[in-house]
Amino acid sequence: MKKLSSKSKIRILLADDHRIVRSGIRQLLEGEGELQVVAEAGDGEEAQALIEKHKPDVAVLDIQMPKASGIEVTRWVRAHFPEVGVLILTAYDDDPYVMAVLQAGANGYVLKTAAAEELIQAVRDVNEGKSALDPSVTRKLMSNLFKRPEKTVAVEQLTDRELDVLRLAAKGFTNKAIGVQLGISDRTVQGHLAHIFAKMQANSRTEAVMRAVSLGWISHTVLRSVQGSTGKIIEE
Repeated sequence: MKKLSSKSKIRILLADDHRIVRSGIRQLLEGEGELQVVAEAGDGEEAQALIEKHKPDVAVLDIQMPKASGIEVTRWVRAHFPEVGVLILTAYDDDPYVMAVLQAGANGYVLKTAAAEELIQAVRDVNEGKSALDPSVTRKLMSNLFKRPEKTVAVEQLTDRELDVLRLAAKGFTNKAIGVQLGISDRTVQGHLAHIFAKMQANSRTEAVMRAVSLGWISHTVLRSVQGSTGKIIEE
């Protein structure tokens, strides 16, 4: 995802079917000088039309919306505007919602109970190409991962270099940092990640890392140590 210069504002599309909620979130976000809400949508179809029109840097979406859910909008954004970051902002932390959104390709998942600074940082992280998961959601994902065996999925074995890339990704390294560690370009890292996603049938770095942990390819202790304080897996 393209990074903006320090002088540019992060352009945001805000979608929620409750007008008063949108107003409060907008006021909170625009209290930060570098954040700008360029459009608001009250349903999923309107969100799609406004994303197509404004091409924001980040789309902040509720899950439960009329006409098209946040999950459906996320899937549509990934298919048509992959450069737009998607941050889900919702009151729901139920497992089916979390997994559906991550599988659809969302970059972040934050609960409406989060502190203002956590939401603002999540928007910044998603704009920079990172993944932002609410700590409570991360704990739930980790707990479920080790309580319940992974459903049988035909996963093609990764090459040694692909495993190196994925293990560094699990430690929170950006593409550039992975490239430095392995002596390759960040563009080559992107290529490896694309192959990893295809082989593992994953739509995001978070999903690929979680699946690799469940398969025993990555130690869960490494992932816990990275996520323990931030709840984030970095993506770029």
